[in-house]
Formats: sequence, C-alpha cells, structure tokens
Amino acid sequence: MSTPAQQFLRDAAVKSADLVHRELIRKGMDSYDVAHMRGRSRFQDWEAARRRCQEIKREAINHLDKYLLEFEEKVIAHGGHVFWAENSEQACAYVTALAARHNVKTVVKSKSMVTEEIHLAAALEKLGIKVWETDLGEYIVQVRNEPPYHIVTPAMHLDRKQIAELFRKEFNEPDLTDDPQELVAAARRKLRKAFFAAEMGISGANFLVADSGVIAINTNEGNGRLSTSVPRIHVAVTGIEKVIPKLEDLATLWPVLATSGTGQPITTYGTLIGGPRRPGEADGPEEFHVVLVDNGRSGLLANADEREVLHCIRCGACLNICPVFRNVGGHTYGTTYPGPIGSVLTPHLRGKEFDHLSYASSLCGACTSVCPVGINLHHHLLHNRRDFVIAHDTKASERMMFRLWRAAMLRPRLYALGGVLARRALRILYALGLAASVLDPARAWNRRRAPLPMPAKSFRALWRNGLGK
Repeated sequence: MSTPAQQFLRDAAVKSADLVHRELIRKGMDSYDVAHMRGRSRFQDWEAARRRCQEIKREAINHLDKYLLEFEEKVIAHGGHVFWAENSEQACAYVTALAARHNVKTVVKSKSMVTEEIHLAAALEKLGIKVWETDLGEYIVQVRNEPPYHIVTPAMHLDRKQIAELFRKEFNEPDLTDDPQELVAAARRKLRKAFFAAEMGISGANFLVADSGVIAINTNEGNGRLSTSVPRIHVAVTGIEKVIPKLEDLATLWPVLATSGTGQPITTYGTLIGGPRRPGEADGPEEFHVVLVDNGRSGLLANADEREVLHCIRCGACLNICPVFRNVGGHTYGTTYPGPIGSVLTPHLRGKEFDHLSYASSLCGACTSVCPVGINLHHHLLHNRRDFVIAHDTKASERMMFRLWRAAMLRPRLYALGGVLARRALRILYALGLAASVLDPARAWNRRRAPLPMPAKSFRALWRNGLGK
C-alpha cells in the first residue's frame, strides 16, 4: 500500500514527463495570466484593494466566534436552519438525514469545494440518491469519475476533443462535434431536466455575511441560481472561515475575487440568499439550511502562526502561478485543495500523512505575491516544514549533517576551507567520470543533466578581487 508521499512522487514523475499535459496546462495558465493582468489594470489601486481584503478577512477570523453567532442568529430570524458540524461525518450525516426525511431522490449541486472535502456526494449516493454536479467543469469530471483538477477550473486538464468524445458516449450522440457551443448546449439539455426533477439543491458559499445573515455565491453559468431556487430544499455547505463582517465588504471582495480567479471585473452572477421563500416571493426553496463545517479549522484558528491561512477566498491564483503545479498538475496532490494553498492547508485538515506536501514547493514566493488577501504562503510552508521536522524523528545522519552545516556557517574560515576542498574533490570526481554516481553529492541534479563546471575561484575570492565594485 503506497503512502500519500510515495504516490505523490510517482504521479509527479509521470505528469512532469507528459509533455502533452504540460503544454495544455501552459496554454491555460498563459491565458489566465493575460486576463489576470488585464483585470488588475482596471483597479485604480490593486495593492490597496488587496490590503482592504486582508483587513476584512483578518477582522473576521480574529473574531470568528462573534461573527458566526451573529450570522446564525440572522439566518434563524429569516426562517432558516443552521447546523454546526465538527467534522465531515457530522456534516454528511445531517444532510443525508435531511434528504431521507424528505424522501429526496435527486440532488443538484452547484460548485462547492467543501462538499468535495467532506465527500458529500458519495454519502448521498450510498442512499440511492442521484447527485448531479451542475457546474460544467464539475459535471465533466463527475462523468469521468475523477475529482476536480483545480479549485476554479475543475476540467482544465482536458481539451475540447476529449470532452466531445466523453459527451458522445455519455449522451449517446455520435454526431456531436467538439464545437464549444455545441458541447455546452448538449450539457445544458441534460442538466436542465435534473434541475426541475431535483427535490434538494446543494451549494457552497463564497462568503457568509454576518450583519445580514445571507450567503453570497459567485457563478458564471447560472447553475448556482437554479440549484438554490428551484428545488424545495436548499442546503448550503460551507467552511466556518467564510464569514465576513458586513454586507458592504462584498463591494471590495467580489471584484477582487473575480479578478484573481478568472480575470473578470465581476462574475456573471452574484447571488445573495437569506432564507427560504417568503409569502409573495416567486421562487426560492421551502426550507433553507446552512451547514457550518469545522473539520480541523478550529485547530488552525488556535495556531497563531498559521491562522492567516483561513483568510483564503479560494480564488486559485496561487495555483495558477505555482511552477510546481504547472508541472505536476492538480490530481498529483491527491487532495481536495491542490497547489500552494492546499500544501499549507491539507496537513492541518487531513493529518500528518500529508506533511510531505509542504515540500512540494520551490519557495519562490510567487504564490504570496499574487494572493488577493495577502497570505504569506511560502512562509507558512516553512512553518509546516518546521513542524514536520519536530513531529518526525529525523535520521541520525541527517542530524549530524545539519550540525556540521551549522558549525561551518558560524565559522567563516571553516566555511571557506570547506568550499575549497569540495571544489577540488568534485573536479577529481568528475574527471574520473563518476558524476551522478553514489559518490556524487549532487547526483540528484546530475542524473539527468550535464554536471555544472566547477568555478576556479569562490564567490568570496571574486568579491575580494573587485566583483562588487
């Protein structure tokens, strides 16, 4: 049985060697980069907007208890129900019990990463309930029986020819072409029937607004509104960290989220839902339920060093810029949340068997530079690595190497002598043709590359001879 760390290394090796996959992802990321920069240029002061988003989220997370209780009070006052789920099991049990109580046979879901995190669809399907993913990307990967590839674009690893082939088989339409409009129309015909057959709609929430007791949902396809307004029961499943203090905060958060997520000035649909249908209203559910999922978030909240990670608004910008994600792809991580944010978050949510993800980073800091709420992601990756070393007893040889390294770094002359001896030893080693052998300390690099030539002089010597002048 492979450990998650072993599986990650195997999958990373396969995906990084798949040039077709890498080219497909590169094109997608390049298109995103252009749209993102164009979107940022629309702001009078992008950095000021980022700082304001950071302030909003810091206020919310630092007073999470206050704002969640305020949100709950307002939802109940509007006729809704709120359930606090300590873990995935409690969240799934509440929703499945609700579905059983109302004899639900069909569920439509709008996009929700938290429902992926708790495996809600699988729990409902065990009861014989048909679950339809209604976001187009989510629907595609559901038909393929695989998890989302990316937080925002679940099917970005597929081209339209692959999707057309999938739909021809799934819909039994052999004449279906790979024209995007035709593919979307085919999916719409299939899903429209599901919307009007479903007794329950399930959504996530981009934000929970404390002062008004509403959930805010951003979508581009309209499926979010159909999923939440047509079925007679609407269940919003969301992490506790999604709360924000005031409705007016959306004026900043919504455009920043849209720009960071897709480069849009604003998403096509911004929906506010505050309870069940009221007398005189034309649509909306008869029952409205909010499931507040903890699932490890309280532990992260209690960690002063890492609490900032809960500021994340799930825009996916850190994935799009990450050189590791661009090479190994989303499925390689083996988690609900891939990329830098997933590498920071997952060990806290799923335990120590995912500590290896903290090393799935070059620590280049690109993720931190684009985060719209200013999360210092590469700093948190270092925190996770520190915690990993503390939690796992390192080898005696590794501890000895670090002691030697520390001793050399504290003694400049010893460090310089070590450099001289290392250069001479490597020259001899490479002259004997032993590069990449077990004797080569740089064999991990040299196995697939020509050995780097050894410099005649150290950087210190070059600096003393006028390099810095």
